[in-house]
Amino acid sequence: MKDEYVLKVDNLTKVYPNGKIAVDNVSFAIKRGEIFGLLGPNGSGKTTTILMLLGMLDPTKGEISVLGYNPLISPLQIKRKVSYLPDSVGFYTNLTAYENIDYTTQFLNLDGKERNNRIEAALKKMRLYKKRNDKVKTFSHGMQQRLGLAEILIKQPTIAILDEPTQGLDPESVSEFLNIIKSFRDEYRMSVILSSHQLNQVQSVCNEVGLFSNGKLISHGSVNQLSLARFGKDKLVDITLDEDYDITSIANSIDGVKEVNKNSTGFWTISCNKDIRSTLVKALVDKGQNINSVNLKLHSLEEVYHSFFEEGQNEAE
Repeated sequence: MKDEYVLKVDNLTKVYPNGKIAVDNVSFAIKRGEIFGLLGPNGSGKTTTILMLLGMLDPTKGEISVLGYNPLISPLQIKRKVSYLPDSVGFYTNLTAYENIDYTTQFLNLDGKERNNRIEAALKKMRLYKKRNDKVKTFSHGMQQRLGLAEILIKQPTIAILDEPTQGLDPESVSEFLNIIKSFRDEYRMSVILSSHQLNQVQSVCNEVGLFSNGKLISHGSVNQLSLARFGKDKLVDITLDEDYDITSIANSIDGVKEVNKNSTGFWTISCNKDIRSTLVKALVDKGQNINSVNLKLHSLEEVYHSFFEEGQNEAE
């Protein structure tokens, strides 16, 4: 492709025969070597969008270009360059890990030596080499997910599409999984589409995110861009004290403060249009309060999403 974009979607729409609108005029583009997060609750249109990108579902209207190809017209060309890891990986459970991967990679037109080298290298990277001769039915869910990533690595695609890949994994496995996804981008310049409803996970690895709600792409961009679009240049100051002390009146007396809240863990969070930390700390010390911590932070992706989501719900009503 002449430009950097490996995937473009324009006004993509899917309406089922019963009239349900699963995807509603969605448009976005993904660059080479970028991790793009499709973020939203279950039923928001993420998986339907993915199936249309793969040519597994016909769109009602709209245009899709994957590496310059239309998935409905040229599905084989796309399958050679795009790998898909669904939320539930389907392997032959009575075959070993090696046999499963060897079977699927026979379609890559590699000679036997190259195929074996790729399989062994991928299994080692996914920490499955010692389990290569074990039947997949003995594998945990996390191990099967890693075997799915090994299959992607062997194929060496331009684009990898991962649908809820960390669902059902323990926190340690999630962290490992996300690091592997980042390595796909950093080491192989692979473009990755990561579909998830886990906001903190998406924020930790994605260059850009698309926020889905009721079939609509309500906004997309980097987390910082979305935060600026939603909250402007507002800042958040988190502060904790030695004792239970209500800082509301003191904080509200400071220029630039917009909102003061206390959460269940004892943190006070102050929304403001400038950094008020020094002024706030001085005012509290003058009142005899001891400060445990005070931090300046950006709005999280969770705050950004819920703000957009609530607006979308209000508009729908």
